Amino acid sequence: MSNFVDECGLNVRGGDGGAGCVAFRREAHVNRGGPDGGDGGDGGDIWLVADHNTASLLSFRDYPHRRAESGRHGEGKRRHGANGDSLEVPVPVGTIVRDQGGEILADLSSSGTKWLAAKGGEGGKGNARFLANNRRAPSFAEQGESGEEQWLRLELKLLADVALVGFPNVGKSTLISRISAARPKIADYPFTTLVPNLGVVKVREDFEMVVADIPGLIEGASEGKGLGHQFLRHVERARVLVVLLDLASYEGTSPDEQLKTLLTELETYKPELLKRPRLLLASKHDVGIADVPDSCMPISSMTGYGLEGAVVEMERLVRQERSQLTVANTEEVIHRPTPKGIRVEKSGNNLFTVYGRSAERAVALNDLTNMEALQFIQISLEKLGVSKALKRAGIKEGDTVKIGQLEFEFHEDGNFNF
Repeated sequence: MSNFVDECGLNVRGGDGGAGCVAFRREAHVNRGGPDGGDGGDGGDIWLVADHNTASLLSFRDYPHRRAESGRHGEGKRRHGANGDSLEVPVPVGTIVRDQGGEILADLSSSGTKWLAAKGGEGGKGNARFLANNRRAPSFAEQGESGEEQWLRLELKLLADVALVGFPNVGKSTLISRISAARPKIADYPFTTLVPNLGVVKVREDFEMVVADIPGLIEGASEGKGLGHQFLRHVERARVLVVLLDLASYEGTSPDEQLKTLLTELETYKPELLKRPRLLLASKHDVGIADVPDSCMPISSMTGYGLEGAVVEMERLVRQERSQLTVANTEEVIHRPTPKGIRVEKSGNNLFTVYGRSAERAVALNDLTNMEALQFIQISLEKLGVSKALKRAGIKEGDTVKIGQLEFEFHEDGNFNF
């Protein structure tokens, strides 16, 4: 099984918030000490971090779940629970994050970029927080909020200075093994390379470039034939395209026909690829029987003929492209917007579900048999405008309302029957 994985699923869940504490001050010579329950700690967040030391998504193939630490519960004497530790998950630079519907959520294209994948739950308030003039000894506290959880699709688009493009068995792997320390599998049959190989070419002390050996393309690759979409994806972000043509005549086609087919496939997949700087190399010059096309450099990876000149030309094109790039902020942090307000959805004949963090937090108390707690929920929901929103949605007397884990009956007078 290959150690290179460029697509996978990932399940992330932030840590749960700790529960608030119900406690009262009990001390000698202190009469009616009052509530002193501490707050729960916040749950840890999960961040995806673009890391240049991570080469593929292999670590998620067999272990696709990531969990952050939950917050500790509050204690008496107003001792607040500790926050849970956040978890930073390294992913390769060039990782695209999608939701289950395929929508792009984040593009981690520069080293150090962080994206908030799952936010930890907020810690619950202790009963000391509910002290009021008309509530001198609150005997309820708030539960910790559950951490966010979601499934994500991760997709890797390799970031390379140069992409080697050509038909199967044209000599791409042999070339990258000669000009870099990469050691891909090399054999005398098509599709020897099934995953991209990266090699670092050190031209001189102050300059090196990353070269990607892209698995062989065939006619129809832009339509997905021969895993074409999977392979072409890795060409998208290369600064320079090196197109290898087979002088030994790939399946009886001339170098000119090979070039025409390859450029057609690139243009069909993504037209802007043809605007990239391009270097044409005529491979297998030592055994070739075809004429070298115009504007094409002949090389032989077996004998080394022409390789030095090809590397120098790659360097020139890469330097030219790098000089046009602005320096990216490598510490960029991407936050997801948090939806605000409340939303009501009707399902079935008489069930109305209220969504919204503020409403769900309002009913997340530890003891729903406590009359004080129920009165507090009633007041909080009225302040949030839940009754008005339910009426706008068409609710009627006796219909069921669901907020978070709490279900109750609705009454026309605005009171909820918990």
